[in-house]
Amino acid sequence: MGNSAVSKRAEGEKRSGRGSGTRIVRSAAVALVLLAAAGAFASPYRASAGQAARVAVTDEIGRTIEVAQPVRRMVSLAPSLTETIFALGAGDRLVGDTDACDYPAEAKTKTKVGSTIAPSIEEVIALRPDLVIATESLNRQETVDALDRLGVPVYVTDPRTVQDVVDSTARLADVIGAGDAGRALLGGLQARLETLRQRLSGLPARRVLFVVWTDPLISIGRHTFISDALAWAGAMSVVETDQNWPHVSLEMIVKLQPEYLVFAGSHGDAGVPSLADLQTRSGWRDLEAVRAGRVVVVSDALLRPCPRILDAIEELGRDFHPEAFSSSALRIGRSEAPREGAMR
Repeated sequence: MGNSAVSKRAEGEKRSGRGSGTRIVRSAAVALVLLAAAGAFASPYRASAGQAARVAVTDEIGRTIEVAQPVRRMVSLAPSLTETIFALGAGDRLVGDTDACDYPAEAKTKTKVGSTIAPSIEEVIALRPDLVIATESLNRQETVDALDRLGVPVYVTDPRTVQDVVDSTARLADVIGAGDAGRALLGGLQARLETLRQRLSGLPARRVLFVVWTDPLISIGRHTFISDALAWAGAMSVVETDQNWPHVSLEMIVKLQPEYLVFAGSHGDAGVPSLADLQTRSGWRDLEAVRAGRVVVVSDALLRPCPRILDAIEELGRDFHPEAFSSSALRIGRSEAPREGAMR
C-alpha cells in the first residue's frame, strides 16, 4: 500500500498479515547490529541443542542460510506465517510470534516478540530459535540483517499470487521438516483450486471494487495477491492500475459502476460500514451495487497469504457465482473458518 496508507494500517497488521507495502528495504542496520559487528555486543543467542546437522537452503528472496536439523524451535514474524506453521501441524514447535498473530487461537498463547514491523531482537534471541521465519511483504530488512549478524538463521518468504501461497507453503514444509503434513495439506489446496477452476470456467468475471480503506478510498492494483485471489473467485477489479494500493475517487467509481463491493471482515477500527450506512452516504448511494445490496463482507483470511486464503476465495466464488455451487457440493479439505457472509 502506498506510504500514506501505511501510517493508518501499521497497527492493523492483525487483519492483514500481509502488510501495507512495507516491503523489505535495504538500509542501514540498527544500532544493535552495528554493536554486534564491532564485537561490542556479546550475543546471548544459542540455538537449541542436539541438532544432527546444518543444511543450506535458499529462501524465497535468494538468500542462502544454514538451518539446523531438526528444527525444534521457531519464531514467526508475521500472522500469515504463524497460520502456515499451524496448518502444517508444527504449532508445538513455534516458541514465539508477533503481537498481530491471532489465528488460530493457540497463536495468542505464544510468547510475543513485538510488532511485525519492529520486533524486539532481544526477545527473539532469548527464545533460542533454530529458525526465524519472515516475509518480504511485511518485515523489514533491518530485522533480517540484525538477526543474521547475530547468527540467527532467517528464512524469508515472498508469495505474490495464490499459487505462490501453495508453493511457498510446500517449500516451508520441507525447510522445517514437515514434509508429510505439507504434502497432505498441499494436495487438498491444489484440489480445491482445481475444483474452483472447473466450477467457474466459462463464467463472466464479476466487476468488483475491493475496498481496502474508505476514507481516503483505497483499492487494489492488478499485481496484488488480492487481485489474483479475486480472479480465482471469478471476479476482476474495476480499478486497473499497476499501483499496488491506489487512492481512487468515489466519482470515478460511480462512473465505473462495479457489480459488487467487497470489504474484508476486519476493516480497521471503524469496522465495515453497513449496507444501510452506505445507502445514506453521498456518492456511495449512487452505486448500483449499493442500491441492489451487492455488498460482500469476506473473511479477513483473504488478506493473509496462507492456506486459509482458500476459504475466503471459495466464499467469494459462492457470492459472485451462486449458480456454480450447489448446496450439497463437497468442499475438498475446507477448514472451519467463520464466514462473514454478504450484506443482502
